[in-house]
Amino acid sequence: MAKHLIVISIDAFSEDHWEEAKKLPNLSYLINNGSSSRELKSVFPTLTYTVHTTMVTGVYPNKHGIIHNHPFQPFVPEKERNWYWYQKDVQVPTIYDLAKANKLTTAGLLWPVTGKSTIKYNLPEVKAIKKENQVLKLLKTGNLLYCLDLELRLGRYRAGFKQHQLDDYITLLTTDTIKRRKPNLLMVHLIELDNAKHHHRIDGKEVKVALARLDKRVGDIIKAVEKAKIQDETVIMVLGDHGHFNVDCMVHLNNLLKDKGLIYEEKGRMEWRAYLQSTGGNAYLHIKDGDTEAERIAIDILNDAMETEKYGIDEIYGSSVLETLRGHKDIKYVVEAKVGYAFDDALKLPTVENFLEAGIKYATHGYSPEKPNYKCNFIVAGRDIKKGYHLGPMEMVDIAPTMAKILGLDFYQCDGEVLERVFQKK
Repeated sequence: MAKHLIVISIDAFSEDHWEEAKKLPNLSYLINNGSSSRELKSVFPTLTYTVHTTMVTGVYPNKHGIIHNHPFQPFVPEKERNWYWYQKDVQVPTIYDLAKANKLTTAGLLWPVTGKSTIKYNLPEVKAIKKENQVLKLLKTGNLLYCLDLELRLGRYRAGFKQHQLDDYITLLTTDTIKRRKPNLLMVHLIELDNAKHHHRIDGKEVKVALARLDKRVGDIIKAVEKAKIQDETVIMVLGDHGHFNVDCMVHLNNLLKDKGLIYEEKGRMEWRAYLQSTGGNAYLHIKDGDTEAERIAIDILNDAMETEKYGIDEIYGSSVLETLRGHKDIKYVVEAKVGYAFDDALKLPTVENFLEAGIKYATHGYSPEKPNYKCNFIVAGRDIKKGYHLGPMEMVDIAPTMAKILGLDFYQCDGEVLERVFQKK
């Protein structure tokens, strides 16, 4: 099949951007010259690290084990939390493992959950916390010689680690890698669109500006493929991982557990019998092992709260619903937020913060993928791909086996299937 596959993940590139994408020069070029869908269904929960791991494994989170951006860390402030940075946490093989096993070269730039992975040219997405140095952390968790080479030659062009400057820099590194290394599989994660939505709501003018800049970056990658003279042997895939909803009210549900003594202070330390770990759009209910009394009290508290509009609880998922959503076996209950509401772990007053009244602009994700108007976009174009073809509904688990097919490989046993309909018949 193709000798080169370039996968561009545009974080938060969701169905509400489809019409705008069709007007932009580079995304529209790929749409018109490839196969596409605005009905890519994400996985539960719709968190970046969870979804990106599904993209490369072809299985749902209940099998690959990345069920949140963060491991469970009660009472730790978000800025100080560890994330699932390392491939060792992924419990199944990946597309880049398969490529390596077949002697294909791989590259990854800010791809989640790839720290210390098998990717040959790897600059993973990791974040310095506490007193860590960001550059040193990258060098330690990525491919040392590759990262050092990029830093020495191109580090002077980095304007910082904030957006939009970070995506500009990562695109520069991507184009350099394409031209110098010509990897068989390259995966890059661009984040500005997600950042703009989080801070300005989904309808903020900054979101449209971010999408236009991302289109230019896609164009830069297309030009790099042409300069490398590999365009006839290349497939480019562009996709989103989740949507967003505007947040009018932020709810701190752990306050309700604290009021009933399920979260308490003992000897100067915070302790818990039940604790809600937020994903934004929903929250996992953790119960201390064997504490059936805490479980009963917590469920009663949440059922009562669901009857009160201000707490924004849409549903409480038990085992049967979570099995359908392919929730992880370690999570017995999930509280799902209504659109317009989001949850936060922090013990913070007031329990309900009215963002609209406070003039706070915010949107988030992490909701169930079953919510309407919440799907993602998918575009694939290049060698042996149908042109101007609309795929219709598709699943995130189909991405990895389809990547493998594009590279002429048979993927591992997984939950997804190859999107055979995108390929031209020979």
